Amino acid sequence: MMAGGFDILKERGFIQQCSDEDEVKKMLGSESLTFYAGFDPTGNSLHVGHVVPLFAMAHLQRAGHKPVALVGGGTARIGDPSGKTEMRRMLSVEEIKQNAESIKKQISRFIDFSKDKAILVDNAEWLADLNYIEFLRDIGKHFSVNKMLSYESVKLRMETGLSFIEFNYQLLQSYDFLILFQKYGCSLQIGGDDQWGNIVSGIDLIRRIEGKQAYALTFPLITRSDGKKMGKTEKGSLFLNPQLISPYDFYQYWINIADVDVEKFLLLFTFLPVDEIRKLASLKDKEINEAKKILAYEFTKTVHGEEAAIDAKKSSDVLFEKDGTSMDADAVTMTITHEEFLSHNNIVSLFKLAGLCSSMGDARRLITQGGAYINGKRYDDIDTVIQDDVLSDNVLLLRAGKKRYCKIIVE
Repeated sequence: MMAGGFDILKERGFIQQCSDEDEVKKMLGSESLTFYAGFDPTGNSLHVGHVVPLFAMAHLQRAGHKPVALVGGGTARIGDPSGKTEMRRMLSVEEIKQNAESIKKQISRFIDFSKDKAILVDNAEWLADLNYIEFLRDIGKHFSVNKMLSYESVKLRMETGLSFIEFNYQLLQSYDFLILFQKYGCSLQIGGDDQWGNIVSGIDLIRRIEGKQAYALTFPLITRSDGKKMGKTEKGSLFLNPQLISPYDFYQYWINIADVDVEKFLLLFTFLPVDEIRKLASLKDKEINEAKKILAYEFTKTVHGEEAAIDAKKSSDVLFEKDGTSMDADAVTMTITHEEFLSHNNIVSLFKLAGLCSSMGDARRLITQGGAYINGKRYDDIDTVIQDDVLSDNVLLLRAGKKRYCKIIVE
């Protein structure tokens, strides 16, 4: 039974542009549609900017439609200039293959590939061995350079320089759409709004070669309420790979978002019913933190699995609701010998050793200003010596300020 996939996306804030809104809405509401989104494996992990199309794909799949997830093992050899201010670093074919395998696993967190419910393809299958002369004759002749130059994604690069290899990217992405149309009957491409020009070019190519109509649907590029790019942390981009950003740090990012962003991110990054989201977003003052916890838990569960989400929530609750006195916290951990502890058990030296302060002077300032805690107790005397009786099961939990922790295990 169709659930009106277009209305679901619109209500949750996914839709920025659509090539024919009435027709796409009609198609999504009356038949099982095959659609696709592409992901270039230019790194070994997707980041939070990629998950908008992934959630959209999941919503459409749940509404009865069939997603094609395209991993761009071919296009990644060139690099998409859309939304970029400079040319990407060129990767080796082996690097791209390794990245593609990693990304395929991440996509499967969102999309159900069982029983032919979805299709996973790699465009290296048809791009890697293309005959360049034949491609120019059969495909390149359908593209107008003047029209390509009119697209915003190309205009933005004209000032800083656009290489010929990148200029070819639009032809290759358009060719992908044509191949998927011919092979799987895929008539809708979705993606971020910076992809609009590439997708529309694919529609035009299908019309010229097949004489049939295809469609485009793009999503807004998500920013925070302060206008900054969403998903940037002190460690860099908010990656989905737990080796780059731990499930705990991922969870913690969403706990700390601005109150005004809660509703938008609950709508985009969870599968909770809209009515429930509206109620959560209406909470005020400290109560809004409960909505943030639900967002963090639901999003972490989708990306990293339920067990990782439970552990992240547990660690966060321990650190931020029990004043850091429990030893179960998933803080930065270091192990030292008892001899090392005795040689650094002056509180200034201890905070410097833990990496919570950059220098002894920095540690003294932290302590005298009341920002140093050990096992939940504040210390403000720089001459304090930490004795064995302060150890809790041979562990010390140091906190600098409100949110920086280090767990020291003394063996």
